[in-house]
Amino acid sequence: MEYAVLGGGALGLMAAYRLTQAGHSVMIFEREEMAGGLASGFKIDDIWLEKFYHHIFRSDKMVISVIEELGLSERLEWQHPRTVSLVGGENHQLDDPISLLKFSPLTVYERLRLGAVMAFLKIANPDWLEGKTADPWLERWMGKHAYQMIFKQLFVGKYGKLYDQIALPWFWARIHDRTSQLGYLRGGFQLVYDRLVELITQGGGKLLLKTSVEKVEQDAQGGWQVTTNQGSWKFERIISTLPTRLSMRLIPELPEAYRQKYDWGQAYGAHCLILALDRQLTDSYWINICDTGFPFTGIFEHTNFRSAAEYGGRHLVYLGNYRPMDDPIFKQSKEELITEFIPALKKLVPTFQPEWISESWVFSAPYAQPIVTTDYRQHIPPLHPPLPNLWLANMFQIYPHDRGQNYSLELADTLVKQILA
Repeated sequence: MEYAVLGGGALGLMAAYRLTQAGHSVMIFEREEMAGGLASGFKIDDIWLEKFYHHIFRSDKMVISVIEELGLSERLEWQHPRTVSLVGGENHQLDDPISLLKFSPLTVYERLRLGAVMAFLKIANPDWLEGKTADPWLERWMGKHAYQMIFKQLFVGKYGKLYDQIALPWFWARIHDRTSQLGYLRGGFQLVYDRLVELITQGGGKLLLKTSVEKVEQDAQGGWQVTTNQGSWKFERIISTLPTRLSMRLIPELPEAYRQKYDWGQAYGAHCLILALDRQLTDSYWINICDTGFPFTGIFEHTNFRSAAEYGGRHLVYLGNYRPMDDPIFKQSKEELITEFIPALKKLVPTFQPEWISESWVFSAPYAQPIVTTDYRQHIPPLHPPLPNLWLANMFQIYPHDRGQNYSLELADTLVKQILA
């Protein structure tokens, strides 16, 4: 069969790879200059760095398996980098049960109560939590003081005014799926996606970069025509890994009843300013911003996870945000962002000076974080829409798990097994 795969992110590449393994002809359409989607990187000297901070967990069995399958397992390294929470202007380690027991901003009773809730979420079935919103449930069971001190601002920072509408199963995944040990692929995760492209090409597949899909139409014979900014092609089958709402706009023949049910919901865009500093900023990899008044949701000092020597001595810091896609941050210049963020960095590290910054980069991506409300589950589209030879698979369908490489690769495997069956 001749397949078109719309989108060259983790899901699209993995699906295309499995199809070429099964002997099918595949062409991938990707609008960016390189494959990998939200996990793609950019070069610093001769090494890749992700545009958006990335790591994997011990529980990410699928991505670990794929790394082994691709012959990259000798590059996968595990560490326990320090994760802290900024509370009351001070960083407190909070990344495992021992650090929770020592978390001085809470009383001993509050620590034990919080630990009990976290332990419950680790073992709970997410179906038990359906229909509940995270904000009131967590406040009730963790206690108002503990919840508001540690978690409420994280919800506000990530979801803004929608913070109190987020479904509890989404938070369950944040606790259930995570481990204190984090894995990273030496040389960058871009190596995974470059290797997939190499194998797809060896299998006869093609990848068209800088190619934006403009329309997808069914022909009289049941096949499909894909129209792009680079021309048009005909295929027997289509797999769209693009966001559901984008797929809806590109495929006008999808039935109205289907649209009413699944052309639904909101998603925020991801935004990262990356700074290369001439010295270490903090002693932590991950800083959760639990205090108010910061223009970013978190600080991720990559070179407290990896050695700065890998990046020519640069100390690399991500300042991350999730915002509505019409937020002004997506139109600000790099210089404007740095000017806006410097007071917050000084608040965190009083000795910080702008002269420490030697290089900087800014990246953004739409539809990066679905807004997972309590009615989210009933709007998850099936993998096979009601049109022949068409499949739709994207991050919206990995619920209740949070977005990530592992679940995108896992969904691709599930999708191709369904198609081939």
